[in-house]
This record gives sequence, C-alpha cells and structure tokens, in this order.
Amino acid sequence: MTTSVDRPQPVPAAAAGFTAFTARERWVLLVASAWLVIGLQLDAYAHATTPELETFWTPWHGVLYSGIAASGFTLLWIMRSRLPAIPTYQSLVALPNALRLPLAGMASLLVGGGMDTLWHNIFGIEKNLEIFVSPSHELIILGMVLVAMGPALMTATVPGRLLGAGGAWLVGVSALFAVLPLHIYSLHASALGFRHLGSGDAVPNVFSTDGQLVHGYLFSTVLLLVPILMIGRRWRLPIGLPTALVSVPALLMHLMFDSEAPWWPQLTVAVAAPVAELALRVANRLVALPVTARWALLGLIAPPVVWGAVLLVGQLRTGTVGWNIHMVSGLLTLTALTGAGTVLVTRSIQHLQPE
Repeated sequence: MTTSVDRPQPVPAAAAGFTAFTARERWVLLVASAWLVIGLQLDAYAHATTPELETFWTPWHGVLYSGIAASGFTLLWIMRSRLPAIPTYQSLVALPNALRLPLAGMASLLVGGGMDTLWHNIFGIEKNLEIFVSPSHELIILGMVLVAMGPALMTATVPGRLLGAGGAWLVGVSALFAVLPLHIYSLHASALGFRHLGSGDAVPNVFSTDGQLVHGYLFSTVLLLVPILMIGRRWRLPIGLPTALVSVPALLMHLMFDSEAPWWPQLTVAVAAPVAELALRVANRLVALPVTARWALLGLIAPPVVWGAVLLVGQLRTGTVGWNIHMVSGLLTLTALTGAGTVLVTRSIQHLQPE
C-alpha cells in the first residue's frame, strides 16, 4: 500500500474565485447523505426480510425520502453564498465540481424518486432481480452516489496532501456512503452477497451460478478498489482507511441480506483486509519502487489475498470450495489482473485543469 501522491493538486475553490467550503458545511452534508444512504439500507433490509412488502408507504421509504429532502435543503444552504439572487445557467456551470456533482446527484434523486412513486403505482412493486434493473432505482442509486461524494469532494478543495484525523474520518465516511449504494445495487453480481463458493459441479456450465459468481468476484474487486485508489490520488492514505473501505461493506452486506447465514465469509474479508494492508505498507517501506509500480502491486496482490483467504476458509469450513483447480487458480489470477487493470485505469484519469 503506497502512501505517496504524484498527481497535481486541485486548485482550492477560493483560489478560483469561490468561497471556500467550511468544515461545518462539509459535516452537515455528510450527515444528510448518511441519512439518505441509511434509508436505502433500511429499505433494502426490509425488502430482503419481508417478501410480502407490497406498498410504497413504508417507514423505510419515509427515512429514504426524508433523507433526499435533507440532502436537497443542505445543498441549497451550501449554495446560498455562492450563487446570485437570481441563478443563471452560467452561474450554475461556474460552480466548482465539488458542488456540481452533488447537485447533479440531487437532480437524479428527484427525477428517480418521482418516477419511483409513479412506477410502483402503475406497474407494482419490483421483486428479486427486478429491483436491480428498475429504471427509477437506477436514477436513485446514481443520485445517492453523487450526493454522498460531496463531502470528500469539498475536502479535496483544501490544499495539502495530508488528512488530519477529522478529515480522514470525513473523507472515509463520505467514500463509504458513496460506494455502499453500488454494493447494494450490484447484489446480483457480488462476492459479498449470498454465494461465496462454487456449486460443486465437476464441469461448471458457462451460464450458471458458477459463472455469475465469477463475475461477482471480478466486479467486487473493482468496486472495493476504486474508492481506495481515488482517495490515494489526492491524499496520503491514512492507516486503516483501505481496511475500513473493504471490511465495512462486507459486514454490512451480510447484515442486510444474509444475516441468518454463517458469518465466516464476510469475517474472513474483514480480517484479510488489514493483513493485506499491513503487508503492503511494510513492503513499501522495505522496497523502493516507483509510485505507479507500488499501486500496481496493490492491485495484483490484494485481491487474490483477500479472495484466496475466503476460499481457504471455505475449504476448512465446508470441506470443499465447490470448484476444481482450474476454476480456483483461474479465478484468483483473474482477480489479480482485474485489480491491476483497475489501478492503471483509475490512475490514468487526468485532473481537469482550471481555464
């Protein structure tokens, strides 16, 4: 795990003619976005544990939609001193990305929320896989991600490569709430969901739960790495933050969707993550490598270590991982290559330079 940053630093909002974001504004938006995403978690848990839920008017939707309102009013409050009395298109476009992206997210939430009510009334309540492909739900998830990114984006306008304790907490929680909706929405293709081991078929079929689970391991690899990589492009990674961004989603996914099943898969992820982080940090201290090579090693090593630990514990717990040697070795190789590819793509994204 590298703690180096070799990219140009963002220009603070104040330097570009904008009023700098205050700590109070960042923390209030964090609370509002947490309210919003927790509403999603409660609603997801309700749908997972109450299959006969056939009404839009539930307490969980109440938390979710009040969270949308809280986030919207918070963004209006933050913009109060950054827009003229009569906003224009030019004044909105001139806002920093730290505000434009959450505002785009709020627009997506409002459209998706309005569609969702109408959709349920016309077509009924979605069930099972339908939940994860409903158009209104897609807009709601996109909006949540963009709004929850706001506190971290606002913090990124502050110069400096080091995060204090408060900044590390804010950025970490913001990243966590930004990625949780994606973990929830990708439950149909996730290694943190219901299935962790193969079916046991001697020759797994191409179109099968085995194939779906392979996709889940690859998608989860990308989804767990990207927040770590994005934070690492801007700041030196605080110790323990990568572990939290891997362990917490794993534990929450189990709590929401599979709490009656054994906890060993998610607990294995939660234990393997700090082991991988510690090993990579020690290796970076001992071996001098270019920054990009260090990050590439993170992508190559961390995924097969974490997922290999899950398969190993699964073997010890159940007597089989449900896959033959071809599948196991190939899966771990794919996760390593996927991790390295995710690193290279994420770190190649260029910062927008001010005009």
